[in-house]
Amino acid sequence: MSPPKCLDLFSNNTRGDKLYCESWRFTVETNSAGNWDLVPKSCVDFVEKYMTCGQYLSDLEAVSYNSLQFAKSLKLDDGDGGKDVWIFDIDETLLSNAPFFAAYGWGSEPYEEETWIEWQEEGLQPALPASLNLYKELQQLGFNLILLSGRYEYQRNSTDKNLQLMGYTNWGKLILRDPSEADTPATIYKSQKRKELEDEGYKIWGSSGDQWSDLMGFSLAKRSFKLPNLMYYVA
Repeated sequence: MSPPKCLDLFSNNTRGDKLYCESWRFTVETNSAGNWDLVPKSCVDFVEKYMTCGQYLSDLEAVSYNSLQFAKSLKLDDGDGGKDVWIFDIDETLLSNAPFFAAYGWGSEPYEEETWIEWQEEGLQPALPASLNLYKELQQLGFNLILLSGRYEYQRNSTDKNLQLMGYTNWGKLILRDPSEADTPATIYKSQKRKELEDEGYKIWGSSGDQWSDLMGFSLAKRSFKLPNLMYYVA
C-alpha cells in the first residue's frame, strides 16, 4: 500500500489547485511555459508527491522504454570504430538532484549557484534507475555513449567519480563546459558540441535530456527523448 501522503496527490489542495498544477506541469513539459523560474507555491505539494510517490519514476521508465525500442530498431555498423553514438545529458538525466531540491522547497525557493555547485562537488547524486538500465542496454547494443553536460570542466573529477560510483562506466567522451563558454546559451553550446562530433565522423542516433535545450538547435540526433523535469528550466 502507498504511504498515506501518496494516496492523493491533492489531499491538501482544492480542485482549482489540482487543475492548475496539472496544467502547469503540461505547459512545462511541452515547453509552452517558456523560461520559467520557480515552481508555483500552490503546486509544491503536487511536485513533492509527483517526485516521491512513483509517478516521476514511472514517467522516466516510459521514456527509457521508448528510447530502447527505437535503439533496437536500428542497424548499427559494427565496423565503424565506435562512430554510432547516443548522447546523454547528466543532471536529471543520468543523476538525480532531488535531495538538493527537497531542501529548497521542491523548486519553489531560489538558491545560489555556488550552493548548487557545492552540492554537485560532493558527488553524491543518486542514479536514475531507468536511465541506468537504458545506459547499460545501449552499451550492449553497441552504441558509443557520449555524455554532454552543462557542468564546467573544473567539475570533471567529481562528476567522473559520481557517475562511476552510480554504475555509469565506459563512456566514449565526457564533454563539459570550458569557463570561456559560460555565457553561451545551453541550446547553442550543446548544438555546437554535437556539430563537432558530426565533424569527427560520429553519427548521432539518439539523444536523452531533461531540458529542451539539451535536444533542440542544430546537428540534432535522429531521435531525441525528453525526460521530465519540474525543478528548473535551462534556456
